[in-house]
Amino acid sequence: MSRPRLVLADDHPETRALLRGLLDSEFDVVGLVEDGPALVKAAEQLKPDVIVTDIGMPGLDGISAAVLVLRTNPATRVVFVSVHDERCVVNSGLEAGGLGYVLKLAAGEDLIPAVRAALRGQIHISKCLRTAAESVDAQEMDGPESYVPAIRAVG
Repeated sequence: MSRPRLVLADDHPETRALLRGLLDSEFDVVGLVEDGPALVKAAEQLKPDVIVTDIGMPGLDGISAAVLVLRTNPATRVVFVSVHDERCVVNSGLEAGGLGYVLKLAAGEDLIPAVRAALRGQIHISKCLRTAAESVDAQEMDGPESYVPAIRAVG
């Protein structure tokens, strides 16, 4: 049985190496890139099952790169891995078509489950983001676009 193919994008070589170390146990990492334009090109050439991408990268951010990839290959699954824990950034990633959002500080616990969920077409968000979001008073929510309903649905 073949393992799912994955392209990994992060602009920091050390982080890329650490994330690859986590992912290699279950997935074939067929491409490593350091910026958004390279991610779009790698996705076009390598046709991965999943893209794991940082958000803040040079040339083109990960969310914009994901939009371009999904426009030409909507079957590709996208998981964002980022230091950004702001609800608006998470929402942007999910609205762009991402199925996973993992905080880098939780990657050891959440990245592989997020990729597995994405392969099943399910949303997975870092547990620490879910816990923080669920503790926010409903009156403070951004409205229907907030990621909390999606979190509760996959809970």
